Amino acid sequence: MPDGPYGDAIRRGSNIFTRTGLHVKDHVGNQLSCDNCHLDAGRRANAAPMWAAYGAYPAFRATTGSVSTLEDRIAACFTYSMNAPGSVSGKAPAPGSQVYRDLVTYMAWLANGAPAGERLRGAGYPRISKPSDGYDLNRGRVVFRQNCAQCHGVDGQGSRDGQGHTTFPPLWGRGSYNWGAGMAQVDMAAAFIKANMPFGRPGSLTDQQAWDVAAYIDSHERPKDPRQNGTVAQAARKDHAGEDSFYGTTLRGHLLGIGVGAGGAVEPG
Repeated sequence: MPDGPYGDAIRRGSNIFTRTGLHVKDHVGNQLSCDNCHLDAGRRANAAPMWAAYGAYPAFRATTGSVSTLEDRIAACFTYSMNAPGSVSGKAPAPGSQVYRDLVTYMAWLANGAPAGERLRGAGYPRISKPSDGYDLNRGRVVFRQNCAQCHGVDGQGSRDGQGHTTFPPLWGRGSYNWGAGMAQVDMAAAFIKANMPFGRPGSLTDQQAWDVAAYIDSHERPKDPRQNGTVAQAARKDHAGEDSFYGTTLRGHLLGIGVGAGGAVEPG
């Protein structure tokens, strides 16, 4: 990293990215940091690396029906993946915040020399087709306990170090991403898991195992989607139509989507 004000901004952005709850705690409502999904401080290929994301914006996004800037995308991550506390729209940093400037500067530094306006190899998560057999929660539970529980715990609540930093993130419940996050969609979670998990053994699961364990993880209750103003059924039609998600379904006697603390979390089944 260079010296001077530019290097200082890069370092601040790196710190925010890797220890988000410590450096911008007012904008984080769970136990996650940016690098829990964008691995190796946003550098790892096939883990939605920042060197590939930087040159991809502004871009039209079908999910929002509008053109999004990189700042817009970061704000959405705070609102959904980081479960920013506060109002319906979340408490992401205000537009033009120094938080965005530092994060974007860090991402620009990672992307130095990368071409803009084209999809780079290793961008995003490599999507995998849904198996002809679909997915099965019982199989997913077995995959989870054999491959994931060692780091994330049998209860899926992860672990933290002595300084309160999340070493392995919670995958459901109060400390995890909310129902509006992309990772709450089974296909997105399966893609991430297939390419990157188990930690240290990426690609070792079959496509079927990745889909099964992603479904198992995303079949548990988590924080409420901040867009939900009315009922879960109304939000399912408005914000979750067409998703491969358990949002709005009843499982183990619990309506998924009401959120942790509004009827209790679903225990591992």
